[in-house]
Amino acid sequence: MAPASSVYVLPRAVTSNLSAPTPQNDLTIALSSLTEEFASRAAQHDREGSFAFENIARLHELGLLAFAVPSASGGGLPETFGGGAATLQAAAQIVRAIGKGDPSTGLVLVMQYVHHIAIDLDGHWPKALREIVQRDAVDNGALINSLRVEPELGSPARGGLPQTVGRRTPKGWRISGRKLYSTGIPALTWLAVWGRTDEDEPRVGAFLVHRQTPGIKVIENWDHLGMRASGSHEVVFDEVLVPFDHAINLQPPSVQRGLDPLQLIWMAVLLSALYDGVAHAARDWFVQFAKERVPSNLNAPLASLERFQEAVGRIDALLFNNAILLENFAGSVDEGHRPSGRDCNFIKYLATGNVIAAVEQAVELSGNPGLSRANPLERHYRDILCSRIHTPQNDVILSSAGREAFAATPGSERA
Repeated sequence: MAPASSVYVLPRAVTSNLSAPTPQNDLTIALSSLTEEFASRAAQHDREGSFAFENIARLHELGLLAFAVPSASGGGLPETFGGGAATLQAAAQIVRAIGKGDPSTGLVLVMQYVHHIAIDLDGHWPKALREIVQRDAVDNGALINSLRVEPELGSPARGGLPQTVGRRTPKGWRISGRKLYSTGIPALTWLAVWGRTDEDEPRVGAFLVHRQTPGIKVIENWDHLGMRASGSHEVVFDEVLVPFDHAINLQPPSVQRGLDPLQLIWMAVLLSALYDGVAHAARDWFVQFAKERVPSNLNAPLASLERFQEAVGRIDALLFNNAILLENFAGSVDEGHRPSGRDCNFIKYLATGNVIAAVEQAVELSGNPGLSRANPLERHYRDILCSRIHTPQNDVILSSAGREAFAATPGSERA
């Protein structure tokens, strides 16, 4: 496999010390090993639509599931890799490596990191509850994710009240409802269920539910084109009892509940890094394919053709663009800069557009072999298309930025 793509995407702290025997190099080596290990199982999990429990166990074994937990609680990088609190650059490095091996596992990891960043930032979480969830991640590798999307509502980011209802009882809230796209549900311990109360003036917020609480039913109907091993099944809640102090930030629907700015930043960068990893896997396969494929009418490898050389150059340029974009953006965040929501959205828009274009280039030139299920490129292509689905979608990103631009420009709105 051509090594170029595995060098320029690494953070500055890694690329500047590749020859030194440092804990950071140990992390890079460990991640490279995980990429290969996860990739060796990815095709089977994709074909079967099965969840990679073994991947989650390996991440916990290495201490990477608790990376985004505050270091005071035992999170951050394990001592094996130098210890220290979580940085966005390191998180992106981890996610990219896992995404290159098995992006479904990588998506579960992204949600784990983003939610633990949110838990640490959100002052509405009771301290004792926050510490329980954090300690569970450190000690047991417990996973957490939000369950928000519903059959009737669609994406909550586009407005509307949830149909999942919390009914007040003497013992706590009784939650009933149905959620779709519950990524990671086969392995989740904590479910942050978005819902509303049954009060005369309903409030909306998250109800934190332990996976083993009676009344939870998982309907294993996740059968999508891409990210097939993410376990994003439907979940039904039937009078599930939730303690009163597990209701997080219940507020009237009129109160805006956007992501915390830092959470938004982490989500934009990590989702982009995840699919960037998929694109690198596709790129590496295509390069190897072009070097080994020798058509009888050519009597030379496809790699000898100028159009293939140009295509790989175009792919590498797109991925280089992502490397600079994500590394500089994450580095500025680690140094304390807080970019606007618009800029975070642009990161996702640009980075995911680049990876889709890169993989489409490989699919176009590889022809039937690239679309054969015997080869991984068709799986990478299916997975990469899922980058468009994550909130915010492209139309929201662009229309919001356009409105912001017009609002910031003085002058009459009349022609």
